[in-house]
Amino acid sequence: MTEAPAWVVDGNYSTVRELVWERADTVVWFDLPYAQAMARTIRRTVRRTVTRQELWNGNKEPWSNLYSWNPQTSIIAWAATRHRVYRQRYGEAEHDPRWSRLRFVRLRSQREADAFLTEATITADKE
Repeated sequence: MTEAPAWVVDGNYSTVRELVWERADTVVWFDLPYAQAMARTIRRTVRRTVTRQELWNGNKEPWSNLYSWNPQTSIIAWAATRHRVYRQRYGEAEHDPRWSRLRFVRLRSQREADAFLTEATITADKE
């Protein structure tokens, strides 16, 4: 996966973070405000649940995601309880001397994300 000359990894899985970050040059952190992140999570989860959209390997959002408060079984509860944790974790990593060689891109709004993607596309087209 990360042996190729150029690659992108999506996710914040702590079990592989060090392996990925040791091979990375940039960490892009989509850090939306809590209310906006929760609104998006709830809308996406409701849509996927109601439409029975397949997520991967036949998996579908369980109905319990709409009413469970258990973060281990509900993506909504997980997002509600982990937003602050990940904000702190990435903020600390950005200032950790161990990761000083990495470029951290913290995107705090959809507008910033759109601008970042536009710039990345322009740069890729030039190469």
